[in-house]
Formats: sequence, C-alpha cells, structure tokens
Amino acid sequence: MEFTGFNFCFACTKPIYIMCLNSLKNAIFICSLSLLCYCHKKQETTKSGAPPPVVVDVIIAQKQAFKKEIEANGSVLAKEFVELHSEISGRLTFLEVSEGNMVKKGTIIAKINSADLQAQLLKAKSQLELALKTQERTEKLLAISGVNQSDYDIAVNQVNTLKGDIAYALALIDKTIVKAPFTGTLGLRQVSPGAYLTPANIISTLQQTDELKIDFSMPEEYGNLIRKGQVVEVKLDKSGTERGKATIVAIEPQVSATTRNLSIRALLIEGKANPGAFVKVYLNADSAKNSLFVPTNAIIPEDKNKTLVLVKNGRAKFAKVQTGGRLAGGVEVVSGIEVGDSVVVTGVLFLRPDAEVKVRSVKKIDDLIR
Repeated sequence: MEFTGFNFCFACTKPIYIMCLNSLKNAIFICSLSLLCYCHKKQETTKSGAPPPVVVDVIIAQKQAFKKEIEANGSVLAKEFVELHSEISGRLTFLEVSEGNMVKKGTIIAKINSADLQAQLLKAKSQLELALKTQERTEKLLAISGVNQSDYDIAVNQVNTLKGDIAYALALIDKTIVKAPFTGTLGLRQVSPGAYLTPANIISTLQQTDELKIDFSMPEEYGNLIRKGQVVEVKLDKSGTERGKATIVAIEPQVSATTRNLSIRALLIEGKANPGAFVKVYLNADSAKNSLFVPTNAIIPEDKNKTLVLVKNGRAKFAKVQTGGRLAGGVEVVSGIEVGDSVVVTGVLFLRPDAEVKVRSVKKIDDLIR
C-alpha cells in the first residue's frame, strides 16, 4: 500500500490522508472517517450551546414601616460645673472640702493668708481718719478766707485717694476667700492645708447634677431637621438596653469651620447618667412611613448609579434604583422597583442582562436586614 495524497473532511476541515485511492477498500475507509468527523463536530456544537441557568434566591419587594434615625455622639454635662481656684497666690490657712457632699451657695471653701493685706487696710483706715479731720479744718478756714481754694482741693483729694486704697485692700482680701458660687456637690480635694497656692492650682470641683445637659454635634445638612424644643432619644449605657429622652434647648448658630458640624445642647428629662459619660443621640429625621427595603449586598454599585437585578419571565433584568435611608443590613429603595418585583439577593455577581435564571427559594426581607 502506498501514499497517494490527502483530502479534507468537509464537516471539520481536517486533512484526511488517502492511501491507494484506486482501492475500493480505501474509499470505504475515507467515507467512514468523514462521517466520524461530522459526528464529532455536531457533538461539539451541542456542548457549546447556551449555559445552564444561574441558581439564585429572591425576595418579593414589599413596603414596610420605616422610621429614619440619625445617630450622633454626645457627652453628658452637669447643669453647672466649676473648678475652684484661688484668685491670688498665698499660703492656704483654711480648707473645708466635704468630698462628695452638697454645699450651699456662699459657703466658704478655703482661705489664703491675708495678714499683709489686713495690715495695709488698717494703715489706710488710720490715714483716712486724719485726712477727714484735715479736710474739715480746711473747709472751715476756706469759709473765712483763711486758706485758698487749692489747699482745700488737696485735702479733699487726699481723702478720696485713701478711700480708694481701702476699697482696693478690701477687694484683695475678698480674693483670698474661696466661696461656693452655687449650690452643688463638691468633688475630690486636690490640696492640703498649709500648701502654697497659685491661681493655677485646683482646690476642688463643684457641680450641680440635679439637671444634666447633653452636648452633641450633627452634620450641617441636617440643620433643617433640628429645632429648639425637639425631643431626642439618648442611649445612656454601653449595652444599649436603656434609652432616655432629652429636649433640645439651644443650637449653635455657627457651623464649625473644621468639621462642618452644628453644635447642639439638650436637657436630659428622662434617664440617669454621670457627667462626662459618652452617649449616643438618636434624632428622628422624619415620621414613620412605608418604604421598600432590600439587603445591602443586593445592590450593585456603579460609578454614577446603583443597580438591582430583578427576575422577570425567568430572565435577569437589571434596574437602576435610587436609595434612601439605611437600616442594619438593609437600604431603602426610593425608586426603580415596584411592589411585587422579585429582587435577586444571592448570586448577583454571576448574572448578566437577560440571562436565564432559576429561583431556588424566596426569602423574607426581615430575616436579611434585621
């Protein structure tokens, strides 16, 4: 048997080597080989057809109650708070700090040594007494032209100067006494009797805790939602089980140039907390309404749009949506879908527009976002 040439199979365009074309046996072999190539090509075409449908889970879009809350960080403040300092430097001669106890307004807390100031006061009073007598005699002489007007003016000036010295000495003596500026609870004592104090030294603290304030801040974009007299909720403990209420009493009119936030102050009307504690403040942005919600992972983020995948007639349909408020694990859909639409919540990334879809199960939205 000898090699005579080659031909091509018209089904698969593969070369077929022909051995001894004059032989009937070889002709039958060639036909059989062509038939096999054709069958193989047909099998490949069948396997490379449409891919199998993507298996997904869906939810049925439904409206449900939604109450939008804005969360902010805040701090608890006492109604009144002050650090007690001495206004002048000197040795501490008296100290009466009942730590943790309430004191009334005007109660003497501490005294600084004022012996030198008392001596200056005594000296000024003695000089004033003599100056008053001199003024009286000069006034009588002026009435009979015994002295000129300038002598009398000097005597009057001396009296007024000494009165000013006495007032100044009394003011300095008053600064050596530290009094409670309001009724409140004393903090811990920071100094001991006999210590030399300067105005920088803290003697103790005094705060009024019968009413508590809460300071918090919010972005300026929510400025139109905040008003004086509005009631907000406050989470007072870390576990989040206790919530109190507070009334907004003041709003800083100027926005912070650093953070672009508004500073807000509220008065706690329900609940208990310690001054200085960290709290969470919740503001209701709008009244409760019915909204469409989907799980956050069902949203496909794009450069300018957000997309959801819907199942319609067994096919994947991509819909551009507009989102609103958020919940834990869920997002509000303002537009783009309708009530009753089947929204894909699993296998989203494997879908292409108009791809065949097989729904495995229908899930409940409450199980996915709460």
